[in-house]
Amino acid sequence: MAKIILGKRPRNFKRVVSFDLPEGGKGSIEVSFVYRTRKEFGQFVDEVFSAAGVAPASQADDDVKFSLAKALEKTVDTNADYIIKIVDGWNLDAEYSRDAVQQMCDEYPGAAQAVIESYRLAITEGRLGN
Repeated sequence: MAKIILGKRPRNFKRVVSFDLPEGGKGSIEVSFVYRTRKEFGQFVDEVFSAAGVAPASQADDDVKFSLAKALEKTVDTNADYIIKIVDGWNLDAEYSRDAVQQMCDEYPGAAQAVIESYRLAITEGRLGN
């Protein structure tokens, strides 16, 4: 078991992300995520929402609990932009780049959402996998 040392946070962490393929079956990709603390992740999501022009209609619980998916639907190419900000590498044959991420999002739509959700769960809840 690894000993944790407060104040010595990782720069990144790896996860294998699984997702449904359009033709059926499962695909997977190992990604290296950029590490953020929970507070940093909250600030990051606030920035994403602000850039997407997403804000709650009121302070009622239902309005405040809008989802990241709704924010991502608001802007063009947001999935690729978001992934570029949370991932710093992968194990695909294609070199990791904005164009390659955009192509993955286009060809394998389930992959983008799985990567985004896997990151959210890892940062906010410390969960392994999907």
